[in-house]
Amino acid sequence: MADSFMADGFAWWQSGVIYQVYPRSFQDSNSDGVGDLPGILARLDHLETLGVDALWVSPIYPSPMADFGYDVSDYTGIHPLFGTMEDFDRLLAELHRRGMTLILDFVPNHSSDRHPWFQASRSSRSDPKRDWYIWHDPSPDGGPPNNWLSEFGGSAWEWDAATGQYYYHAYLKEQPDLNWRNPALREAMLDVLRVWLDRGVDGFRVDAIHHLIKDARFRDNPPNPGWREGMSPVRRVIRLHTVDQPEVHDAIAAMRRVADGYGPERLLIGEAYLPIDQLMAYYGADLTGFQLPFNFHLLSTPWEAKALAALIRTYEAALPPGGWPNWVLGNHDRSRVASRLGPGQARVAAMLLLTLRGTPTLYQGDEIGMTDVPIPPDRVQDPWEKNIPGLGLGRDPVRTPIPWDGSPQGGFTTGEPWLPLGSDHDRVNVAAQAADPSSMLALHRALLALRRAEPALSVGRYDPVSAEDDVLAYERRHGTGHFRILLNLSAEERMVDAVPGGAHIRLSTHLDRGGEPVSGILRLRPDEGVVIGFDDKGKGGE
Repeated sequence: MADSFMADGFAWWQSGVIYQVYPRSFQDSNSDGVGDLPGILARLDHLETLGVDALWVSPIYPSPMADFGYDVSDYTGIHPLFGTMEDFDRLLAELHRRGMTLILDFVPNHSSDRHPWFQASRSSRSDPKRDWYIWHDPSPDGGPPNNWLSEFGGSAWEWDAATGQYYYHAYLKEQPDLNWRNPALREAMLDVLRVWLDRGVDGFRVDAIHHLIKDARFRDNPPNPGWREGMSPVRRVIRLHTVDQPEVHDAIAAMRRVADGYGPERLLIGEAYLPIDQLMAYYGADLTGFQLPFNFHLLSTPWEAKALAALIRTYEAALPPGGWPNWVLGNHDRSRVASRLGPGQARVAAMLLLTLRGTPTLYQGDEIGMTDVPIPPDRVQDPWEKNIPGLGLGRDPVRTPIPWDGSPQGGFTTGEPWLPLGSDHDRVNVAAQAADPSSMLALHRALLALRRAEPALSVGRYDPVSAEDDVLAYERRHGTGHFRILLNLSAEERMVDAVPGGAHIRLSTHLDRGGEPVSGILRLRPDEGVVIGFDDKGKGGE
C-alpha cells in the first residue's frame, strides 16, 4: 500500500499521480443515470491500468444537491444516491489492496442550509449554535450589511425574517458560510476529519479554502476598476475582505495537526485560486500548512513557450524551502484541456503535466481527450449557469459522463444520464482508445509508466533549457537518470538543436519514435512532444 515513504525519502504523494473522480459522472451501477460508489469500484481496473496512485473523489456526502454535493447536510455520512457506508468501505479497502490511496473532498467553508447545525443556528438568536454561522444586523437603511457579493450572483447576504438578521453565503443562499472564528465550530469540523481518518482515508482536498475566514470588521470590498460587462458579476469588487484573510492559516495549521496525528503520509491539498506569491503562504510556516496548495496557473497561462517557461520559473522560485510543487491542467470547474488547446496540443499538454517536477492531478476523462459538451437549455443543471446565464460560467460542459464504450449511453448507465454525453462518444471512449495503440489513452498510459519507471521524471530536479520558436525545452535529473523534454507548441514542424550524440527518444506524443537515436538537429512534427533519455547515465545526475 502507498502509505510509506520511498527509500530515498520522498513521500508517496510526491512521486504519485492524483486522479480526480467526479462521482456523478464516472459510472452508474443502478441505472438511475448518476454515478455512484459501486460504479467507481467496478472501474478500478481502468485506473490501475492507467497507472494513477490516488483517487480524489468529489463530495459523496448527504446533500440536497443545490450545488451537487458542495452543500453538505451531513459531513460524516454517504448520500444514498452514491451508495452506503459499506460501499465506501469496500471501495477504500480495494484501493488499498491495489496500492492506491483515497482522498476525500472536505468542504469546510459552508454547509447546506438543511444541515442540523444551521437549522439550530437560525432557530433563535440565543441558540448555542447561532455563532456557528455568520450573522449580521442590517445596514442603517435595512439592506445587507455591506457590499459583499456571492460567487453565484447577487448579494452574499440573505435576510432571515424570523430572527431579524442576515446570514452570509459566499456561494448559494442554500450554502451558508460556517464561522471558523468560533472555537466550538472549528473543533466540530476538525472532528469531521478525525471520523474519516479513523475510517482509513489517506487525505483530503480542502474546498474553497481561501474563503474560510472573512473580515472581522465586515468592511466593504473596494470596487474593481478592471471589471467590464461580460465578466462575472462577483468581480465588480476586489475581494479584499472576503478571501485570503491572514487568520485562514491558523485554521489550516489546525487541520494539518489533525492529519499529522494519523501519520506523516496523510495528505492535505488546498483549493485556492490565488496569485503565486499569495499561494505560497498556504504551505504554512515551516511547512505546517497544506502539503499541496493546488497550483492552477497552467489553466490560465497563455499556451506559448516563453509564457510557460516564465510560469515554471516563477513558481519554482517562489516555493518555500522544502515546499513540493504540483500542477493541474483540468478539473470539474474549468473548461477541458482538449477544448482549450485542441486535440493535438492536448497531447503535448499531457506530456508537460506528467514530466514537470511535482505532483500532477488528472481530471477524469482528460486521459481520453474528452471535450466540453454543449448543454441544451432544458438540460442545464449548474446553479451558476442558471443564476448568471449566457456568460459561459456554467460548469456542466466539463462534468458530463465518461463514455466507456460506443453504446448509446456510453456504458455509463442503462438509464438516462444526468447530463448528456458528447456527440463523439462513439469514437472518444475508453474501449475504442484501449484498442488503439496511438490513442490519447495509450499516450497517458505510456507517460505514466515512464514516469513510474524513471524517478527523474517524478521527483528529479527541473532544469530549464530554452523557450524559443514555439518549443519549450527542459531537463529532469535524479540519480543516474537524465532526460530532456522538447514540446512543440505549434501546429507546424520545428527543427530543434536537440542534444549531442548518445541519446534516444524514449517517448513521443505520436507514440511512434521510441528508441530512435538523437544527435544534433531533431525534427519535431506539428503538435509533437518528445522525452529524450541520455545514455550517459551517471553524468550530471544529482
